[in-house]
Amino acid sequence: MVRDILSLRVSSNGVTLDVTLASTASDAMPADAAITGGPLALLALTGAAAQAPLQRGEVLISGDTHIAEQFRELARLLRPDLEEELSLWVGDVAAHRLAQLARLGGSFGRKAAHTSLENLAEYLGHERADLVPRNEGEGFLREVDALREAVDRAQARLELLARRRGAS
Repeated sequence: MVRDILSLRVSSNGVTLDVTLASTASDAMPADAAITGGPLALLALTGAAAQAPLQRGEVLISGDTHIAEQFRELARLLRPDLEEELSLWVGDVAAHRLAQLARLGGSFGRKAAHTSLENLAEYLGHERADLVPRNEGEGFLREVDALREAVDRAQARLELLARRRGAS
C-alpha cells in the first residue's frame, strides 16, 4: 500500500518538535499516537479539508487521538516549507524545479478538472437535455427574482391601500 512507503515519527519534548524516519533507533520508545498514511494524504491533513482523508480511510490514527489531533493542528499552523526540506535531500536547484513542477501540475489539474466539468455540464444541457443550460437557468432565475420583487411591491401597495381605507 502507498501508506507503507514512508513512516515518520513525530515527537515533542515540550520545546521542539522532532520528525524522524520511523525505521531509526527511536522506534524503541513507544509512541503516544501514530498517524499513518501516504505522503499526499498526510499533506492533505494540513489543508482546509483535513477531515476528508480521515473519512476516506487514507489516513489512520492509532493511539491517543487527542495527541494526534494536536500534532495535526500544530503541523497545520507551522505550514512546513516542503521545498526547503526537499532541498536538503536533492539540492536547492532540483528542489525548486520539482516544487515548480508540482505547482504547475496542480494548476493544470485544477484547470483541467474545471474545463471537464464545464464541458460535461454543457453536454448534459445541450446534447442530452438532462440539465438546463447555464444561460437559460440564469435567465429564468433573473425573471423569478424580478417577479418576486414585483409581487413584494404589489403587496406593499395593497397593505398601504388597506391601511388608508381603514383610517377613513
